[in-house]
Amino acid sequence: MLDFDFSSALRILAVSLVPALLGIILHEVAHGWVARRCGDPTAWMLGRLTLNPLPHIDPMGLAVFGLTSMTGSFVFGWAKPVPVDPRNFHHPRRDLMLVSLAGPMTNFLLGIAFGLGLLALVTFLPYGQWQTNAVYSFFLASMQAGIVINFGLGWLNLIPVPPLDGSKILAYFLPPHMAYKYLELGRYGFIILLALLFTGLLGKILGPLVRYSTLGLFEILGF
Repeated sequence: MLDFDFSSALRILAVSLVPALLGIILHEVAHGWVARRCGDPTAWMLGRLTLNPLPHIDPMGLAVFGLTSMTGSFVFGWAKPVPVDPRNFHHPRRDLMLVSLAGPMTNFLLGIAFGLGLLALVTFLPYGQWQTNAVYSFFLASMQAGIVINFGLGWLNLIPVPPLDGSKILAYFLPPHMAYKYLELGRYGFIILLALLFTGLLGKILGPLVRYSTLGLFEILGF
């Protein structure tokens, strides 16, 4: 018989929802913002430089987020990619690398921001005095989820599997003809990622990276 605690699953979903949406949306907005700074106004002209989640939501990505957050320890999801036209860039290869780097770096900064929020919460409202308060417990869990989810999104997107951001960053350092052939693998990227996910290799790659990033942040913040 399937052992599934629906109330616990809903709580995990509620705790994860805001940090995940912020991480996914700001990741895409960062791509579009840096692209505009580099000469490509495509995302701005299409109204994608907004914190309104509606233009960013991908129904399949949202469904996968809901399923993974409620049924597993690995939260996964995605938004509609921000459209970028490298032909508008001032320096196409370099600017594409910078645009790609902007997304993961935003997730890392957001993870640190949630860490600072967690520090402020336990400093001004000590855990020992407030641990029985349901609202306090929710925000405490949400801050912790924000750290883990955003570090996870940052490291996930740095994996050099086309078309993830890490592949475009790596392509910048390759000779142009090699970079072109390498990025062509993007047509198989989703299949590769699914294979990594279902074989458990993705968790083995991301698990230590997220764990040590989180522990490192906690040590810096003095937890």
